[in-house]
Amino acid sequence: MDDIVRQAMAKWPNVPHCYGWLALDERGDWYMRDDRVQAAGPFPQAKGSLLRHEKLVAFIARNYDRDEQGQWYFQNGPQRVYVELQATPWVWRIAADGSVTSHTGASAQVRACLVDQSGRVYLETDRGVGIVHTQDMVLASEPIEAGRWQPQEVQSGELPARYGFVRSPALGRPISKPEP
Repeated sequence: MDDIVRQAMAKWPNVPHCYGWLALDERGDWYMRDDRVQAAGPFPQAKGSLLRHEKLVAFIARNYDRDEQGQWYFQNGPQRVYVELQATPWVWRIAADGSVTSHTGASAQVRACLVDQSGRVYLETDRGVGIVHTQDMVLASEPIEAGRWQPQEVQSGELPARYGFVRSPALGRPISKPEP
């Protein structure tokens, strides 16, 4: 977490949390979801605006974490901005050498390989569970075919309970606005 974020948290400890305004899709892209988008429906039905500003995306990545209930958030100064997840809290990228990195740039060590009812591949790692980016499916097939990863069947709907994460912290909450 950035020092400036820690300082803001100490200075303003009681800023209300924000729900529904930020989302992560299954390709590792961040989306900003304003009032209009939230009113149009849940994520990913109503995605919002793709965040393309590299420094903002990097700031979110450095300050991305989870709370005790398994809800993932971006610590934006003193305010927690909870994240709507399309699939999982992590989106894994696989390099040609077989190394695994998250959508935030964090490296991970694979513990297990999972395949759901639709053929999507997930990796359980030392950081938690995540979906493999669609562009990396050929690279994921190599350790599977070599026998280094033994795919286990899983139902995608079971992943949140099995791995302790919440796909929609905003579900059942009124639309909230981020602090200025």
